[in-house]
Amino acid sequence: MSEAEAVSNDTGIARDLTAFQQNILVILSEEAMYGLAIKRELEEYYGTEVNHGRLYPNLDDLVELDLVEKSELDKRTNQYALTDEGHKAVLDQLEWTLSRYVTDESRADELRAIVGDQL
Repeated sequence: MSEAEAVSNDTGIARDLTAFQQNILVILSEEAMYGLAIKRELEEYYGTEVNHGRLYPNLDDLVELDLVEKSELDKRTNQYALTDEGHKAVLDQLEWTLSRYVTDESRADELRAIVGDQL
């Protein structure tokens, strides 16, 4: 059984995804990528090798959930892109995380500094 097989199609779908799947969505929120580029990004984040047998079934599950769109670049390479639903799932997870983290003005200031550095 893959990591996303138990995921429901309700509005809070991001809350049912694994951290690995959420990380794939976050990576794709920057730009569309082919599988090996996603794999490299994940390996950089985790600091260890990401197995093809873990990556591609999760990408397929995210496609089935309409969070990621898969298209063919050539006969051997697929490209993956975040759908509108995938974008909503990333925002939903981010909103939930922030609602739990920002408990006072000091923490809000920490986040303002991070966001300010990104802009």
